[in-house]
Amino acid sequence: MKILVAVKRVVDYNVKVRVKSDNSGVDIANVKMSMNPFDEIAVEEAVRLKEAGVVSEIIVVSAGITQCQETLRTALAIGADRAILVETDTDLQPLAVAKILKALSEKEQAQIIILGKQAIDDDSNQTGQMLASLMDIPQATFASKVVVADGKATVTREVDGGLETIALLLPAVITTDLRLNEPRYVTLPNIMKAKKKTIDIVKPEDLGVDVTPRLKTLKVEEPPKRSAGVMVADVAALVEKLKNEAKVI
Repeated sequence: MKILVAVKRVVDYNVKVRVKSDNSGVDIANVKMSMNPFDEIAVEEAVRLKEAGVVSEIIVVSAGITQCQETLRTALAIGADRAILVETDTDLQPLAVAKILKALSEKEQAQIIILGKQAIDDDSNQTGQMLASLMDIPQATFASKVVVADGKATVTREVDGGLETIALLLPAVITTDLRLNEPRYVTLPNIMKAKKKTIDIVKPEDLGVDVTPRLKTLKVEEPPKRSAGVMVADVAALVEKLKNEAKVI
């Protein structure tokens, strides 16, 4: 059984992002980049499934500029078998990524497609759902536990009221939540081994996919700065401020 894992190169979660002076987007010049944390969890889960003997091959996919190879090397060091980079300079949006993953999933005959529930840069939380719809296969989002056996996946997912457990017939799409696992530390020997693993490079047009953006970002602004807190004399003063100034009651 093959498993396809999608990974995205994003600004490292420890970096405080800055908006460009012309408000056209976020400044990523000379900024540390890394794998999207939710995608790292997806790679870890794929490796655990392989270690359990459920999966025979792990293929990691990233779409974007040439530097995305660094992210793929990290995934290979965690334990993926091979990687595919869909190279493009176009600003990819969720639908375009879903179409790319659909084309690759069908080409590779993957039984499980697993990816992070969202990327920490745009927070779209759309790609997995769009992919399942395009492929017309079952999906399980926000997975906190995954068990694969007998041609189906049993997934525990987090919902507002608690936990929900569902069974999916394979092939299926699974998106990962934070509590699914804790990714392993990548060791130096595995980093060296990853350099020998294959990264195939293709273009979106090779897959027959049109990645032309359908949405346009008009403006990016920082959130307004919070005003400093104030001390109140008593409960009556607190209620008065909540009612007349904050207008929350």
